[in-house]
Amino acid sequence: MNGTTEEMCRIYLRVIEHLYYKVDKRSLHFDDQVNVDVSTTVVQTSYSTDCYGVVMDSLCRSIYSKDTTDRIKKRALLCNVYHLALHGYWYEARDLIMMSHLQESIQHFDVPTQVLYNRAIVQLGLCAFRKGLIIDAHNSLQAIQSSGKAKQLLAQGLMSKKFSDRTPEQEKQRQIPLHMHLNLELLECVYLTCAMLLEIPNMASQVFDSRKHMISKSFRYLLRVSEQSPLVGPPESMREHVVAAATAMKTGDWQACRDYMLDVKVWKLFLDSERIKKMLTRKIQEESLRTYIFTYSSVYDSLSLSTLCEMFELPPDIISRILNKMMITEELQASWDESRQSVTLHHTEPTRLQSLALQLADKVGSLLENNERIMDSRYGGYWFKKEWQG
Repeated sequence: MNGTTEEMCRIYLRVIEHLYYKVDKRSLHFDDQVNVDVSTTVVQTSYSTDCYGVVMDSLCRSIYSKDTTDRIKKRALLCNVYHLALHGYWYEARDLIMMSHLQESIQHFDVPTQVLYNRAIVQLGLCAFRKGLIIDAHNSLQAIQSSGKAKQLLAQGLMSKKFSDRTPEQEKQRQIPLHMHLNLELLECVYLTCAMLLEIPNMASQVFDSRKHMISKSFRYLLRVSEQSPLVGPPESMREHVVAAATAMKTGDWQACRDYMLDVKVWKLFLDSERIKKMLTRKIQEESLRTYIFTYSSVYDSLSLSTLCEMFELPPDIISRILNKMMITEELQASWDESRQSVTLHHTEPTRLQSLALQLADKVGSLLENNERIMDSRYGGYWFKKEWQG
């Protein structure tokens, strides 16, 4: 083909934009084994020889080496990240976008490129969830979901006239085609599930701490609304299923939590839905175990390994790994009794009365600091010392 380098790169990008969102079942990657060559700027993938991946990889390499305009190169990179994450290559996609440092300058690009960046990050979060990487999935989806504007940030819905300076016709032109849309209910379900798996054990570990770290404000809000509701019936919507599952996890009832979560219908949208359900069940068992230990450790002197295995239907090595990690991170003050195959608990945590007293002392100290700050701003600082001196 005859043409300048810039024209060829534009043609390559147009082909990439027609391919990057399409799923090729022959190139799906469900295993945890990946091959990443971090010595180069282009990530080596293990695509099959008869799928879109070969075309995507070849066109992206050509643009990376020949393009002189920053916009075409960045859009090709984002399409490559989206395509890799869509087919299960999470580590390759993550390394590619981290090496590009695009997250530091994306706000200076045009709106279509920012939308493509949001789509790539969201697809990266879905890929992390399919791999069982709950923390990474939550971090990838948090910025989009916590904003409350996922539909607008992904260009799948119109902005409100109050927040947009464009005409309705201009707003419609920037929307992506319907066949490229991401399922917003699936995104919210994955985000809330990750938030539940992270937040419920966090809440159980710091139940009397007034300075506890909050992981997901939107998930805490859903729980608070549910707790304040005078009448709670059986769950119907996706959000109600997640709230009901979180309520069951609080007490360590992993079977009820699992049943509520697996009843959600959006899991069928994953191509490997059965594997996703097995992974989710295992995560629920593990986090329910941690929540149970945080909640009820104060009433036990020791915990038998065989009893925990029977309660949570987990193998001994998994339970041992979880307990060892909790001891190393000082979340659990305990030690192993090898002779009895049990964990001896050391009750060093404060009692309920002591915890409430510490909480009251923190609030009184904060109130005192706020009053002094108000007096300083009103009277010029340290006004009461002058009266003492006088």
